[in-house]
Amino acid sequence: MIELAARCIGGLCSRALRFPGGSTLEELLLASALGRPAPPVGRPPRPAGIYMLPVPRRGTLCALEGRENATAIPGITGLTITAHVGQQVRPLPDGDQYLGFIFAEASSQDEVVRALTAARDELRIEIG
Repeated sequence: MIELAARCIGGLCSRALRFPGGSTLEELLLASALGRPAPPVGRPPRPAGIYMLPVPRRGTLCALEGRENATAIPGITGLTITAHVGQQVRPLPDGDQYLGFIFAEASSQDEVVRALTAARDELRIEIG
């Protein structure tokens, strides 16, 4: 056994990483640990990024709106909300999770940052 429930990167962040042949980060790490060869290096991937939606303050998540507008932003490839309405939430460092994750991919790092920022700005988070 290598390790039980090990994570190489937190949450859903590894979804933004692209590797030759469609391998995931976890598959590549396990192959390396087992002494298997790495896949051939292909074309460099497009810049990608993730915005981890922080919990702004302690309380109960009452609403998280604007998902359709956020995912309509050019460059946004996904939006996963991991908290649910009615859930008690706490900001870091006392809390132990984010509200969710916004994923983006574009032709430049600046475009990725702009897309993530624009998508974040479309979301309305209500904590009571």
